[in-house]
Amino acid sequence: MSTRKAPYVVDEKQGKVFICQCGLSQSQPYCDGSHKTTDKRPLPVEVEAAKKIAWCGCRQSKNWPYCDGTHNKV
Repeated sequence: MSTRKAPYVVDEKQGKVFICQCGLSQSQPYCDGSHKTTDKRPLPVEVEAAKKIAWCGCRQSKNWPYCDGTHNKV
């Protein structure tokens, strides 16, 4: 499972994005279909308005898929 000790900070546009939950995507934090070999599925997230989002990279956030700073403790 792919993890990192930093968030993926992205200027998101309004609309739906699919966040990788399997950790295999080469397009982190987004799904690229790699989950098809697992029992995991992407997490659909509706971005209500264009804004900067810090997606969790360590996969330990209590507010997943959003970063809550937990990566500083792992």
